[in-house]
Amino acid sequence: MSEQPDPDRLKALESRIDALKQTQEDAPRKEYHHSMASVAWRMVTELVAGLGIGFGIGLGLDAVFGTKPFLMIIFLLVGFAAGIRVMIGTAQELQEQRMKAAAAADETQADEPATETTKD
Repeated sequence: MSEQPDPDRLKALESRIDALKQTQEDAPRKEYHHSMASVAWRMVTELVAGLGIGFGIGLGLDAVFGTKPFLMIIFLLVGFAAGIRVMIGTAQELQEQRMKAAAAADETQADEPATETTKD
């Protein structure tokens, strides 16, 4: 046997490898910026933050003015309303992002030329 590799066999092998690589390429993956779990945690955090801030402000004002449970309850409810409002804003923001992504995907599909099939 000779020590030199056969160049024709190597070229044939390379072309077969290239052909197999082209058939097995993965489809491009879509990027998802937010998974549903991260969106849920974000909303829970916003609600709890609103409640915590309202509770803290109410408790502090109760200590200053001496109206023990009154202002704490009022600001706890205000914090809850603020948390709900921020959650709704987040939901609207995410919906707008998804609508833009869907519109962009529709535009790219519309830009691709349609293939025609003819029967002979």
